[in-house]
Amino acid sequence: MEADLVTRSGLPFAAIPAAGVHGVGLRALPGNVARLVKGVSASRRILAEFRPEVILYTGGYVAVPMAVAAGKRIPSLVYVPDLEPGLALKTLIRFAHTVAVTAEPTRAFLPRRTRSVVTGYPVRADMDNWTRGQARAHLGLPEEGPVLLVTGGSKGARSINRAVLAALPQLLAFVSIIHLSGQLDWAEAQAARAGLPEHLTGRYHAEPYLHEMGAALAAADLVVSRAGASSLGEYPLFGLPAVLVPYPYAWRYQKVNADYLVNQGAAVLLEDAALGVQLLPVVQGLINDPTRLAEMRKSMSGLARPDAAAQLADLVRELAGVHNRGGKP
Repeated sequence: MEADLVTRSGLPFAAIPAAGVHGVGLRALPGNVARLVKGVSASRRILAEFRPEVILYTGGYVAVPMAVAAGKRIPSLVYVPDLEPGLALKTLIRFAHTVAVTAEPTRAFLPRRTRSVVTGYPVRADMDNWTRGQARAHLGLPEEGPVLLVTGGSKGARSINRAVLAALPQLLAFVSIIHLSGQLDWAEAQAARAGLPEHLTGRYHAEPYLHEMGAALAAADLVVSRAGASSLGEYPLFGLPAVLVPYPYAWRYQKVNADYLVNQGAAVLLEDAALGVQLLPVVQGLINDPTRLAEMRKSMSGLARPDAAAQLADLVRELAGVHNRGGKP
């Protein structure tokens, strides 16, 4: 996905062999270590050809070979998008001159004496170009009435999708729905829409993927989603209250993200295993309580950091300038 997005933007792209080593089985471990070793060699070639003045790491095991190849001789910025850094990011932080974090609680997970800056989570510059009215008109939604956004990210979230589809007629009785199902469950969403009574079909707007994500966020009154790092930036930018369902089969970072937003009064946490029973009453309870939704909206908006991307860019320039002056970051 990254290769396609980068090349579409007209930027040069070079792939690095890499693989995860944390949580993989013993059979996969030797091969993954071998790929990391190859990645270090490939990274050294890229560094020799490109000769960067500064390196920006955003996490993931693919960045580890580059960090090993570069060491600390090239100034580097590590950005930690989730509140708790995973193993790969903890490794990268050892090589970093500066660490940027989405929110203050992340500093508790960093080594002592780490130079850290709270920047917020960067979002695309064009994402908040929508007014509520423009967004609803673009998506074919009514001007008035509550709208629920359901999204599982670019690949979708099967348990969320199936819980929504199971309760679809009951949900559509009191709310219009934007459902971004992901490609894997798109056929099920289409079948569910075909089976709706005629008077409800106009309230259900399903797509496998939506490029104009800003429109969906601007149009909605409530979102049901996983609790990935983007929830820490995109929902605050739009002041969008959330029902967060952390992905249960991976590292706990989504639970930590969700707990943070819940503790700020901006979200409600719903366990994945309870979706089938609790999704409908939780959503209905929030939609029917405009006072609580308004309080959640205010709390979510208070977490917004719309200048996060600019701050990260400033840190990159600062580190590059220190390199050119021959000083220490």
